[in-house]
Amino acid sequence: FADDTTVIGLIRDGDESAYRQEVEQLSLWCSHNNLELNTLKTVEMTVDFRRKPPALPPLTIMNSTVAAVDSFKFLGTNISQDLKWDIHIDSMVKKAQQRLYFLCQLKKFNLPQALMTQFYSTVIESVLKSDIRRLQRTVRTAERIIGVHLPNLQDLYSSRVKKRAGNIIKDPSHPGHNL
Repeated sequence: FADDTTVIGLIRDGDESAYRQEVEQLSLWCSHNNLELNTLKTVEMTVDFRRKPPALPPLTIMNSTVAAVDSFKFLGTNISQDLKWDIHIDSMVKKAQQRLYFLCQLKKFNLPQALMTQFYSTVIESVLKSDIRRLQRTVRTAERIIGVHLPNLQDLYSSRVKKRAGNIIKDPSHPGHNL
């Protein structure tokens, strides 16, 4: 089986022939090299930011129609049609919240706070930090490309939160002004 194979194509002016030809060539290559494409696990996602994108005919591979999806998981990251992070963040939060159940169970057994804090750090926080490390690598790559030092994500987050808090303090009409 060919696992995690991805074809990305650019469709310009409604001409999707190059994209479909690329998919066909991949299918033929797999066939000639004794690799089986599992069309039941194959999905197609179209990213189009126009207000009314045209409906494209369904993609077929080996006489099987490929399912069109709004999002899919690629190398551990949930990618959505609008290329926003909402779906990925929701899945990470859900994963962390599922692990909170075990933290509640430890509390019921009157485990010391130090052990519960260690459990949180290793089991729950690690889920959240893995994405931060991956995102930070992107910042470091951008630094190498540009040739300048860029703020790390934690510093960027802190500065933006402080700026937002400052704006709230300056605005007496804001509901959080008195806080």
